[in-house]
Amino acid sequence: MADNNNMKRESRRDYHGRRSSGNHLWMKIIKWIFLIVLLVVVSGIGLFAFYAKDAPNISQDQLQSGGTSGLYTNDGKFLLSLGSEKRIYVKNKDIPQQLKDAVVSVEDKRFYKDHLGVDPIRIAGSMLTNAKSNSIAAGGSTITQQLVKLTVFSTAASQRTLKRKAQEAWLAMKVQHEFSKDQILEFYINKVFMNYGNYGMGTAANYYYNKTLKQLDLAQTALIAGMPNAPVAYDPYLYPQKTRYRRNIVLKTMLENDKITKSQYNQAINEPITKGLRPRHSNNESKIRKIDDPYIKEAISEVKSKGFDPYNDNLKITINIDQKAQKKLYKLANNGSVPFTNDKMQVGATVVDPNNGHVVAILGGRHLPSVQLGLDRAVQTGRSTGSSIKPVLDYGPAIQYLNWSTAKMIDDSKYVYPGTNIQLYDWDNKYDGMMTMRKALEQSRNVPAVKTLAEVGVKRASAFARRMGVNVPANSGLSVAIGANASSLQMAGAYSAFATMGIYHKPQFVSKIETPDGLTRNYDSNGVRVMKKSTAYMITDMLKGVIKRGSGTSAKIANLHQAGKTGTVKYSDEDLAKYPEYNSTPKDSWFVGYTRSYVMGVWTGYDNLKDGTISGVGQQSAQLLYKSMMTYLMRNKQNLDWKQPKSVVGARIVNNSNPPEVATSGGTWQLFVRGHAPAGIGNSATSYDEDDEETDTNSSDSTGANSPATAESRSSSTSENGSTNQSSRSQRASSQQSRTQSSASSQAQSSATSRSENNNDRREQENSSSND
Repeated sequence: MADNNNMKRESRRDYHGRRSSGNHLWMKIIKWIFLIVLLVVVSGIGLFAFYAKDAPNISQDQLQSGGTSGLYTNDGKFLLSLGSEKRIYVKNKDIPQQLKDAVVSVEDKRFYKDHLGVDPIRIAGSMLTNAKSNSIAAGGSTITQQLVKLTVFSTAASQRTLKRKAQEAWLAMKVQHEFSKDQILEFYINKVFMNYGNYGMGTAANYYYNKTLKQLDLAQTALIAGMPNAPVAYDPYLYPQKTRYRRNIVLKTMLENDKITKSQYNQAINEPITKGLRPRHSNNESKIRKIDDPYIKEAISEVKSKGFDPYNDNLKITINIDQKAQKKLYKLANNGSVPFTNDKMQVGATVVDPNNGHVVAILGGRHLPSVQLGLDRAVQTGRSTGSSIKPVLDYGPAIQYLNWSTAKMIDDSKYVYPGTNIQLYDWDNKYDGMMTMRKALEQSRNVPAVKTLAEVGVKRASAFARRMGVNVPANSGLSVAIGANASSLQMAGAYSAFATMGIYHKPQFVSKIETPDGLTRNYDSNGVRVMKKSTAYMITDMLKGVIKRGSGTSAKIANLHQAGKTGTVKYSDEDLAKYPEYNSTPKDSWFVGYTRSYVMGVWTGYDNLKDGTISGVGQQSAQLLYKSMMTYLMRNKQNLDWKQPKSVVGARIVNNSNPPEVATSGGTWQLFVRGHAPAGIGNSATSYDEDDEETDTNSSDSTGANSPATAESRSSSTSENGSTNQSSRSQRASSQQSRTQSSASSQAQSSATSRSENNNDRREQENSSSND
């Protein structure tokens, strides 16, 4: 019996011991959890304080100002604002309660209840919603935080860092402490972007309805209140269904928030989205805005591509425009000083500083309507370049990769695409026999250009052009040698590499972006070498002859050191079947010319086939516009010539000698890559810096990827002093080329690649008339 009692006592002691031990363990776990949580909280507070101490200042003037960005020139002068010329600021007493209810219901229904400026409950709810949807489906920002973000922070995704969120929360708490709820709501309602350059809901009410905020009905108020979420997507003119969807969401939140009755809700959601909406219109634009519109459009696009929102980020944007040059270019195209065939004839032009890539001026067209951010023909890539592509795609690569001299002999004779019965014609339907590369380029002969590309290989030539910002697909057919699709912007950028002895700067409209909190981004670069000095110099030397005695004599400016190339595109047989009177006139006409200070690319033509054809003096409009503009640009610039690099040697060569023979008298001045000249021309007499001649091939992919070229290159039917293709007979040619490629072309590319190129050539040629 005693043993049993002892066993029971021992059992109770074990039980209590185990219980005590378990309790002690739990106490330790709870203690550690508490310590970890405390550490996290303290660390979080410390990190928050560390970030918050560097938060920018925020004033009432900033809160009341519009959210629009300003454009500045490189010398720091203010140019214009991206917002409307006049913002209608609405004071709190004039903001109807109905609009306040709508904004608060859809944006931050706890707005009047939170006293911090940040809403932990809303943040937690948005985190749960986003976690469930595995995306950013809901936002946790209060109206106060949104106001702070619109005032001093960028909305760029790259700037949504923990540091920025901490600073945003800190400033929101400061604003909450210093201003009343009605003041904060007033600032927000007057700051938000409402599309078409409008800032503030009062401005929007006037723009969309020609009413004050108090005059709007419930449905119209809900539309205005819902727009800031996505002002472009909820454009009632362009996207009425999306706008109706957003309006109805606002109305539903108002109903759920007990701000309207069920009957009011039903009446409002059934109201047509067009009720009371003014016909689509433009704000009254200043004269400078009309002149600068194409430039502004491209600058805005560039800012967006860099991750910023120019309409909401309150940015200071420094652009590369030369306002005087921009105005001059606009006037030349519109005041009659440069002749055009008729008023419907259009033009696109770009002026670039080759030394830094700055786009100095851009022309989007003639007789531009007062449409903000309208069509910009300077950047359209759906038109063939004609022969202006030859230095970029044919002869440049031949010098770069094959070490051809300007005296290289090429046979301009009857040419049939290999494996077909399709004959390639020159612009004058004649063949001139053996000629030097210099003469072939000066006189813009087509057959030598196609033969040159065949020897280089399209794939290799495509890579060369891509490094210069011109996108020519590597599987293009040989007809791309005499015409590829590109814009005047791309062509000016590509020729800039010739002007700078081989250094390419991607054309840039924007040089600097500054955000209100002090963040600065500079976009100027040192450029990248895309070809040898020898290649650039030899191309420039030949292109000087185009202006002096070749196809570009109308662009000649007395005593100016300049170079350039023409390009003319002829109508296809399909086009001529509709408009036979267009025969023997160009469809598109180009000129790309340059000095050491400026490069200018010019396209002329018509938007639509029915608008007319380039005839009479209009055939010289591209060259004459270049001549007038370059004369203006160079009036205060040094007239600098290009210096022959040590990697190039020259001599007078007996005309048409093959191989080249040094002339004792007469002959033609020709250039050779050092080490590849005939005996007796001093191949190795002078050394030169080999490293300086090396092409930065590592940059080719990135340059191509960042190039503005986006459209697929299709060869257009042309015929010129440099024209692209001849007739629809040629357009049916290239599907068979691959079976009998020339031996030179076969060495450059595999037969499989050749088949691909030539099949594509046929497709390109068959589609050549589709640009209109």
